[in-house]
Amino acid sequence: MKKVALIFGVTGQDGSYLTKLLLKKKYIVHGVKRRSSSINTSRIDDIYQEPFVKKKNFILHYGDITDGISIFNLIKKTKPDEIYNLAAQSHVAVSFKIPEYTTNADAVGTLRILDSIIKLNPKIKFYQAGSSEMYGKVQSFPQNEKTPFYPRSPYGVSKLYSHWITINYRESYKIFACNGILFNHESPLRGETFVTKKIVKAMCKIKNGRQKKLYLGNLYAKRDWGHAEDYVEAMWRILQYKNPEDWVICTGKQYSVKQFVNLVAKYLRLKLIWKGKGLYEKAYLEKKVPIIEIKKEYFRPAEVDTLKGDASKARKFLKWKPSKNINYLIKDMVEYELNQTYED
Repeated sequence: MKKVALIFGVTGQDGSYLTKLLLKKKYIVHGVKRRSSSINTSRIDDIYQEPFVKKKNFILHYGDITDGISIFNLIKKTKPDEIYNLAAQSHVAVSFKIPEYTTNADAVGTLRILDSIIKLNPKIKFYQAGSSEMYGKVQSFPQNEKTPFYPRSPYGVSKLYSHWITINYRESYKIFACNGILFNHESPLRGETFVTKKIVKAMCKIKNGRQKKLYLGNLYAKRDWGHAEDYVEAMWRILQYKNPEDWVICTGKQYSVKQFVNLVAKYLRLKLIWKGKGLYEKAYLEKKVPIIEIKKEYFRPAEVDTLKGDASKARKFLKWKPSKNINYLIKDMVEYELNQTYED
Protein backbone atom coordinates (compact mmCIF):
# COMPACT_ATOMS: atom_id res chain seq x y z
CA MET A 1 0.00 0.00 0.00
CA LYS A 2 1.27 3.46 -0.87
CA LYS A 3 1.61 5.98 1.93
CA VAL A 4 -0.85 8.85 1.84
CA ALA A 5 0.21 12.41 2.70
CA LEU A 6 -2.00 15.46 3.25
CA ILE A 7 -0.28 18.83 2.76
CA PHE A 8 -1.82 22.05 4.02
CA GLY A 9 -0.23 24.95 2.13
CA VAL A 10 0.52 22.89 -0.97
CA THR A 11 0.59 25.90 -3.32
CA GLY A 12 3.44 27.59 -1.43
CA GLN A 13 7.18 27.28 -2.00
CA ASP A 14 7.66 24.43 0.48
CA GLY A 15 4.43 22.71 -0.53
CA SER A 16 5.60 22.52 -4.13
CA TYR A 17 9.00 21.03 -3.33
CA LEU A 18 7.57 18.64 -0.73
CA THR A 19 4.91 17.40 -3.16
CA LYS A 20 7.55 16.56 -5.78
CA LEU A 21 9.68 14.78 -3.19
CA LEU A 22 6.82 12.65 -1.87
CA LEU A 23 5.60 11.73 -5.33
CA LYS A 24 9.09 10.50 -6.20
CA LYS A 25 8.89 8.38 -3.06
CA LYS A 26 5.66 6.82 -4.40
CA TYR A 27 3.27 8.58 -2.03
CA ILE A 28 -0.29 9.51 -2.85
CA VAL A 29 -0.37 13.24 -2.14
CA HIS A 30 -3.46 15.24 -1.27
CA GLY A 31 -2.90 18.99 -1.35
CA VAL A 32 -5.09 21.66 0.22
CA LYS A 33 -5.48 25.07 -1.38
CA ARG A 34 -7.69 28.01 -0.51
CA ARG A 35 -10.54 28.98 -2.80
CA SER A 36 -9.60 32.16 -4.63
CA SER A 37 -10.99 34.19 -7.49
CA SER A 38 -7.50 34.20 -9.01
CA ILE A 39 -5.50 31.15 -10.05
CA ASN A 40 -2.96 30.40 -7.31
CA THR A 41 -1.48 27.08 -8.39
CA SER A 42 1.47 28.27 -10.48
CA ARG A 43 4.06 26.56 -8.26
CA ILE A 44 2.45 23.13 -8.65
CA ASP A 45 1.03 23.24 -12.19
CA ASP A 46 4.15 21.60 -13.65
CA ILE A 47 3.87 18.61 -11.32
CA TYR A 48 1.22 17.05 -13.52
CA GLN A 49 3.74 17.06 -16.37
CA GLU A 50 6.25 14.90 -14.49
CA PRO A 51 6.49 11.41 -16.07
CA PHE A 52 6.17 9.65 -12.71
CA VAL A 53 2.96 11.46 -11.71
CA LYS A 54 -0.44 9.97 -12.33
CA LYS A 55 -3.54 12.02 -11.76
CA LYS A 56 -4.73 9.70 -9.01
CA ASN A 57 -1.43 10.18 -7.12
CA PHE A 58 -1.78 13.96 -6.73
CA ILE A 59 -5.17 15.35 -5.81
CA LEU A 60 -6.01 18.95 -4.96
CA HIS A 61 -8.78 19.91 -2.55
CA TYR A 62 -10.29 23.20 -1.49
CA GLY A 63 -9.91 23.96 2.20
CA ASP A 64 -8.80 26.58 4.66
CA ILE A 65 -6.67 26.38 7.77
CA THR A 66 -9.03 28.87 9.43
CA ASP A 67 -12.04 26.59 8.91
CA GLY A 68 -12.20 23.73 11.40
CA ILE A 69 -15.01 21.90 9.61
CA SER A 70 -13.12 21.77 6.29
CA ILE A 71 -9.99 20.50 8.06
CA PHE A 72 -11.90 17.75 9.84
CA ASN A 73 -13.70 16.68 6.66
CA LEU A 74 -10.50 16.65 4.57
CA ILE A 75 -8.66 14.44 7.05
CA LYS A 76 -11.67 12.15 7.28
CA LYS A 77 -11.93 11.93 3.49
CA THR A 78 -8.26 11.48 2.57
CA LYS A 79 -7.27 9.15 5.47
CA PRO A 80 -3.62 10.26 5.49
CA ASP A 81 -0.68 8.48 7.08
CA GLU A 82 1.16 11.79 7.35
CA ILE A 83 0.01 15.41 7.60
CA TYR A 84 2.32 18.33 6.86
CA ASN A 85 1.12 21.73 8.05
CA LEU A 86 2.87 24.28 5.83
CA ALA A 87 -0.09 26.66 5.67
CA ALA A 88 0.44 30.09 7.19
CA GLN A 89 0.38 33.82 6.75
CA SER A 90 4.14 33.61 6.43
CA HIS A 91 5.28 37.20 5.95
CA VAL A 92 6.71 38.65 9.16
CA ALA A 93 6.20 42.33 8.30
CA VAL A 94 2.62 41.70 7.16
CA SER A 95 1.86 40.02 10.50
CA PHE A 96 2.13 43.43 12.18
CA LYS A 97 -0.56 44.76 9.84
CA ILE A 98 -2.94 41.78 10.15
CA PRO A 99 -2.11 40.25 13.54
CA GLU A 100 -5.55 38.75 14.16
CA TYR A 101 -5.65 36.88 10.85
CA THR A 102 -2.04 35.77 11.33
CA THR A 103 -2.91 34.33 14.73
CA ASN A 104 -6.04 32.62 13.42
CA ALA A 105 -4.13 30.93 10.60
CA ASP A 106 -0.68 30.34 12.07
CA ALA A 107 -1.62 29.48 15.67
CA VAL A 108 -5.20 28.27 15.88
CA GLY A 109 -4.93 26.55 12.49
CA THR A 110 -2.45 24.10 13.98
CA LEU A 111 -4.75 23.40 16.90
CA ARG A 112 -7.59 22.62 14.49
CA ILE A 113 -5.49 19.99 12.72
CA LEU A 114 -4.26 18.40 15.95
CA ASP A 115 -7.75 18.24 17.39
CA SER A 116 -9.02 16.55 14.22
CA ILE A 117 -6.20 14.00 14.39
CA ILE A 118 -7.03 12.83 17.90
CA LYS A 119 -10.71 12.58 17.02
CA LEU A 120 -10.28 10.76 13.70
CA ASN A 121 -7.05 8.77 13.88
CA PRO A 122 -4.36 9.27 16.56
CA LYS A 123 -1.94 7.14 14.49
CA ILE A 124 -1.51 9.90 11.89
CA LYS A 125 1.99 11.40 11.91
CA PHE A 126 1.97 15.20 12.06
CA TYR A 127 4.61 17.73 11.01
CA GLN A 128 4.34 21.35 12.12
CA ALA A 129 6.37 23.95 10.22
CA GLY A 130 8.03 26.06 12.88
CA SER A 131 10.25 29.06 12.31
CA SER A 132 13.53 30.56 13.50
CA GLU A 133 11.51 33.76 14.06
CA MET A 134 10.40 32.12 17.32
CA TYR A 135 13.91 32.85 18.66
CA GLY A 136 13.51 36.54 17.82
CA LYS A 137 15.65 38.45 20.30
CA VAL A 138 18.11 35.61 20.54
CA GLN A 139 19.06 34.41 24.02
CA SER A 140 22.07 32.30 22.97
CA PHE A 141 24.19 31.86 19.88
CA PRO A 142 23.87 29.80 17.74
CA GLN A 143 20.29 28.61 18.28
CA ASN A 144 19.42 24.96 18.80
CA GLU A 145 16.51 22.91 20.18
CA LYS A 146 17.29 24.02 23.75
CA THR A 147 17.59 27.76 23.08
CA PRO A 148 14.85 29.82 24.83
CA PHE A 149 12.36 31.55 22.55
CA TYR A 150 11.77 35.33 22.43
CA PRO A 151 9.56 36.11 19.39
CA ARG A 152 9.45 39.69 18.10
CA SER A 153 6.41 39.69 15.79
CA PRO A 154 2.81 38.44 15.70
CA TYR A 155 4.09 35.85 13.21
CA GLY A 156 6.76 34.60 15.62
CA VAL A 157 4.35 34.53 18.55
CA SER A 158 1.78 32.60 16.50
CA LYS A 159 4.36 30.06 15.42
CA LEU A 160 5.45 29.66 19.03
CA TYR A 161 1.88 28.81 20.04
CA SER A 162 1.83 26.17 17.30
CA HIS A 163 5.15 24.81 18.54
CA TRP A 164 3.94 24.38 22.11
CA ILE A 165 0.44 23.11 21.26
CA THR A 166 2.10 20.43 19.11
CA ILE A 167 4.26 19.39 22.08
CA ASN A 168 1.24 19.53 24.40
CA TYR A 169 -0.86 17.25 22.18
CA ARG A 170 2.07 14.90 21.67
CA GLU A 171 2.56 14.49 25.40
CA SER A 172 -1.13 14.51 26.31
CA TYR A 173 -2.43 12.10 23.65
CA LYS A 174 0.78 10.17 22.80
CA ILE A 175 0.59 11.04 19.10
CA PHE A 176 3.46 11.26 16.60
CA ALA A 177 3.57 15.08 16.34
CA CYS A 178 6.80 16.91 15.50
CA ASN A 179 8.08 20.45 15.11
CA GLY A 180 10.61 21.45 12.48
CA ILE A 181 12.25 24.72 13.54
CA LEU A 182 13.30 25.82 10.08
CA PHE A 183 15.60 28.76 9.51
CA ASN A 184 15.17 30.92 6.42
CA HIS A 185 15.00 28.85 3.25
CA GLU A 186 14.64 30.29 -0.22
CA SER A 187 14.36 29.18 -3.85
CA PRO A 188 13.25 30.44 -7.26
CA LEU A 189 9.68 29.80 -6.06
CA ARG A 190 9.93 32.20 -3.12
CA GLY A 191 7.15 34.78 -2.85
CA GLU A 192 7.94 38.20 -4.29
CA THR A 193 7.49 40.09 -1.00
CA PHE A 194 10.30 38.17 0.74
CA VAL A 195 13.58 40.05 0.83
CA THR A 196 15.71 37.49 -1.06
CA LYS A 197 13.26 37.24 -3.96
CA LYS A 198 12.74 41.00 -3.90
CA ILE A 199 16.50 41.57 -4.19
CA VAL A 200 17.06 39.01 -6.95
CA LYS A 201 14.07 40.10 -9.01
CA ALA A 202 14.91 43.80 -8.79
CA MET A 203 18.61 43.41 -9.53
CA CYS A 204 17.92 41.23 -12.57
CA LYS A 205 15.62 43.95 -13.88
CA ILE A 206 18.21 46.62 -13.11
CA LYS A 207 20.79 44.55 -15.00
CA ASN A 208 18.46 44.47 -18.02
CA GLY A 209 17.57 48.17 -17.79
CA ARG A 210 13.99 47.48 -16.78
CA GLN A 211 14.10 48.92 -13.25
CA LYS A 212 15.98 51.87 -11.80
CA LYS A 213 15.98 51.36 -8.03
CA LEU A 214 15.56 48.81 -5.26
CA TYR A 215 14.34 49.96 -1.85
CA LEU A 216 15.28 47.95 1.24
CA GLY A 217 15.00 48.13 5.03
CA ASN A 218 17.55 46.83 7.52
CA LEU A 219 20.70 45.98 5.57
CA TYR A 220 22.43 44.57 8.62
CA ALA A 221 19.87 41.96 9.68
CA LYS A 222 21.69 38.63 9.58
CA ARG A 223 20.05 35.37 8.58
CA ASP A 224 20.89 31.69 8.11
CA TRP A 225 19.74 31.11 4.52
CA GLY A 226 19.31 27.66 2.94
CA HIS A 227 17.57 26.15 -0.08
CA ALA A 228 13.95 25.00 0.27
CA GLU A 229 14.66 21.80 -1.66
CA ASP A 230 17.05 20.68 1.10
CA TYR A 231 14.62 21.63 3.84
CA VAL A 232 11.63 19.62 2.60
CA GLU A 233 13.88 16.55 2.64
CA ALA A 234 14.39 17.26 6.35
CA MET A 235 10.61 17.51 6.88
CA TRP A 236 10.14 14.04 5.46
CA ARG A 237 13.00 12.58 7.50
CA ILE A 238 11.53 14.04 10.68
CA LEU A 239 8.36 11.97 10.21
CA GLN A 240 10.37 8.83 9.39
CA TYR A 241 12.42 9.00 12.59
CA LYS A 242 11.68 6.40 15.27
CA ASN A 243 10.42 8.94 17.82
CA PRO A 244 8.33 12.14 17.56
CA GLU A 245 10.72 14.97 18.39
CA ASP A 246 11.53 18.59 17.54
CA TRP A 247 14.36 19.57 15.21
CA VAL A 248 16.35 22.64 14.17
CA ILE A 249 16.98 22.69 10.41
CA CYS A 250 19.54 25.20 9.12
CA THR A 251 22.89 25.64 7.37
CA GLY A 252 24.82 27.00 10.34
CA LYS A 253 26.12 29.87 8.20
CA GLN A 254 25.02 33.46 8.40
CA TYR A 255 24.91 36.42 6.00
CA SER A 256 23.56 39.96 6.29
CA VAL A 257 21.04 41.37 3.83
CA LYS A 258 23.83 43.59 2.50
CA GLN A 259 26.09 40.57 1.95
CA PHE A 260 23.27 38.83 0.09
CA VAL A 261 22.89 41.89 -2.14
CA ASN A 262 26.62 41.92 -2.86
CA LEU A 263 26.63 38.21 -3.75
CA VAL A 264 23.74 38.72 -6.18
CA ALA A 265 25.52 41.73 -7.70
CA LYS A 266 28.72 39.70 -8.08
CA TYR A 267 26.89 36.92 -9.92
CA LEU A 268 25.26 39.48 -12.23
CA ARG A 269 28.61 41.26 -12.69
CA LEU A 270 27.26 44.50 -11.32
CA LYS A 271 29.91 46.61 -9.60
CA LEU A 272 28.33 48.20 -6.53
CA ILE A 273 29.84 51.02 -4.49
CA TRP A 274 28.27 51.72 -1.09
CA LYS A 275 28.20 55.20 0.41
CA GLY A 276 26.55 56.81 3.41
CA LYS A 277 25.29 55.49 6.73
CA GLY A 278 21.98 54.58 8.33
CA LEU A 279 18.91 55.62 6.38
CA TYR A 280 21.17 57.48 3.96
CA GLU A 281 23.24 54.48 2.92
CA LYS A 282 23.05 53.85 -0.83
CA ALA A 283 24.55 51.52 -3.41
CA TYR A 284 25.80 53.10 -6.59
CA LEU A 285 26.38 51.37 -9.89
CA GLU A 286 29.91 52.19 -10.97
CA LYS A 287 29.88 55.53 -9.11
CA LYS A 288 27.11 56.90 -11.30
CA VAL A 289 23.57 56.60 -9.98
CA PRO A 290 22.16 55.09 -6.78
CA ILE A 291 20.31 51.85 -7.51
CA ILE A 292 19.68 50.79 -3.90
CA GLU A 293 18.27 53.06 -1.20
CA ILE A 294 16.89 52.57 2.30
CA LYS A 295 13.31 53.27 3.31
CA LYS A 296 12.33 53.56 6.94
CA GLU A 297 8.91 52.00 6.24
CA TYR A 298 10.60 48.67 5.47
CA PHE A 299 11.93 48.37 9.02
CA ARG A 300 9.88 46.19 11.38
CA PRO A 301 8.42 47.68 14.59
CA ALA A 302 10.57 45.15 16.49
CA GLU A 303 13.65 43.95 14.62
CA VAL A 304 15.24 40.51 14.72
CA ASP A 305 18.89 41.39 14.24
CA THR A 306 20.58 38.02 14.01
CA LEU A 307 19.66 34.36 13.51
CA LYS A 308 22.09 31.47 13.10
CA GLY A 309 21.15 27.87 13.74
CA ASP A 310 22.85 24.73 14.98
CA ALA A 311 21.50 21.59 13.28
CA SER A 312 23.86 19.15 15.04
CA LYS A 313 20.95 16.99 16.20
CA ALA A 314 19.53 16.62 12.68
CA ARG A 315 22.97 15.88 11.24
CA LYS A 316 23.59 13.14 13.81
CA PHE A 317 20.22 11.41 14.05
CA LEU A 318 18.40 12.23 10.80
CA LYS A 319 21.61 12.01 8.76
CA TRP A 320 20.55 15.27 7.17
CA LYS A 321 22.72 18.14 6.05
CA PRO A 322 22.22 20.88 3.45
CA SER A 323 23.55 20.04 0.00
CA LYS A 324 23.23 23.54 -1.49
CA ASN A 325 25.22 26.55 -0.27
CA ILE A 326 24.48 30.27 -0.57
CA ASN A 327 26.22 30.54 -3.96
CA TYR A 328 24.13 27.72 -5.43
CA LEU A 329 20.99 29.32 -4.00
CA ILE A 330 21.75 32.68 -5.59
CA LYS A 331 22.66 31.09 -8.92
CA ASP A 332 19.40 29.12 -8.89
CA MET A 333 17.30 32.17 -8.06
CA VAL A 334 19.06 34.53 -10.48
CA GLU A 335 18.99 32.18 -13.47
CA TYR A 336 15.30 31.50 -12.93
CA GLU A 337 14.57 35.22 -12.69
CA LEU A 338 16.59 36.10 -15.77
CA ASN A 339 14.60 33.56 -17.75
CA GLN A 340 11.36 35.02 -16.42
CA THR A 341 12.53 38.52 -17.26
CA TYR A 342 13.41 37.61 -20.83
CA GLU A 343 10.00 36.04 -21.31
CA ASP A 344 8.11 39.13 -20.11
